[in-house]
Amino acid sequence: MNVMAKGSEEFAGFGRYAGPATLILASLADGTKHGYALTKDIESFAGVRLAPGTLYEALARLEAQGMIEGVESHDRRRPYRLTAAGATALRTHLDNQRRVAELGLRRLAGSWGAA
Repeated sequence: MNVMAKGSEEFAGFGRYAGPATLILASLADGTKHGYALTKDIESFAGVRLAPGTLYEALARLEAQGMIEGVESHDRRRPYRLTAAGATALRTHLDNQRRVAELGLRRLAGSWGAA
């Protein structure tokens, strides 16, 4: 199995949690963040506010799968960073989503006029 297929397979295991996982991994792609910073960043780039339960449940899943890891903190906040496995899974997932989006837009343009 190649690395790209493996990354896609790992991400597929999130099922209905793929949305929060995608948002969290995308946020961590540009650096380490703790929960509140993740929430604010995701809200700014996606217009989505993850509830605390959803956020921390997704963080626990991502950490258990080795896609993110906690880093040392000098206060009560626990920062996380993306791992190489997480970056690979995110890239594969986003590439797949791009293909779906491009196909959907082409089909809409063909049937419903130019977008």
